[in-house]
Amino acid sequence: MCVEAIRAGYQDSDRLDRSKRIGWFDAGKLASARVLVVGAGAIGNETAKNLVLAGFKKFTLIDMDHVVLSNLNRCLFFSVLDADEKRLKVDIVADGMRCLDGKISVETHAKPIQEMAEDFIPSHDVVLGCLDNLAARMHVNSRAYLAGIPYIDAATDGFAGKVTVIVPPGACLECGANRSHAKIAQQRFSCTGSDVTFFAPKLAAEITTTSVVSAVQVREAMKAVCGRKDLLLKNVAFYDGNRNTFEELEIELSPDCPNHLARTG
Repeated sequence: MCVEAIRAGYQDSDRLDRSKRIGWFDAGKLASARVLVVGAGAIGNETAKNLVLAGFKKFTLIDMDHVVLSNLNRCLFFSVLDADEKRLKVDIVADGMRCLDGKISVETHAKPIQEMAEDFIPSHDVVLGCLDNLAARMHVNSRAYLAGIPYIDAATDGFAGKVTVIVPPGACLECGANRSHAKIAQQRFSCTGSDVTFFAPKLAAEITTTSVVSAVQVREAMKAVCGRKDLLLKNVAFYDGNRNTFEELEIELSPDCPNHLARTG
């Protein structure tokens, strides 16, 4: 009988060794999942970083914007030179992700999500929204929902933030928004407060809230991909950074929601 000797420190040769000690963690599922990150601003930077370090390997990033100096207080991958040269956010984030793990694949698109083909969002296994405007959020929400894909949306406003988890056939973003609610949500929650579809004042933003919200967003993605939907948020977690508290709110499924009618009809 041949017994292989155990080498001291062998665990340290596996970059995911500590994560694999979590009972439900499945490195194989994370590595094979196709992840779409919509938005490469403040939350997008943190979320991209967290996804790579968590063990995801296949990415698509989409964002039409370029770097400005005011991004730098909460964006890991951006530099002053990037702002001076007005480099595209998706290109810089993709380069930063590859520096963290040279074995990942990253596809980038520098255009609005609304301009992508109908089969673009459905070609992924999970979608993470790191957006700063309601129109794009609702577009991603509807396309992901109709395709039966989990959509995890994150947003911040100063020391406040929220993470919304949408898993069909449960409630979606549309269920929790009417016209007045949508207007308030657009003004209240934004990941960067820039380049919205209509004029709106810049919102407060800082890195600690961004970090907390992004961490929750990526953890929910890990649960969804690893098959632990029983552990997912139902549906919204509100974060109050002033008090360091979370409140969870379940969205009621609306019988008049067009996304549900389209999916079931």
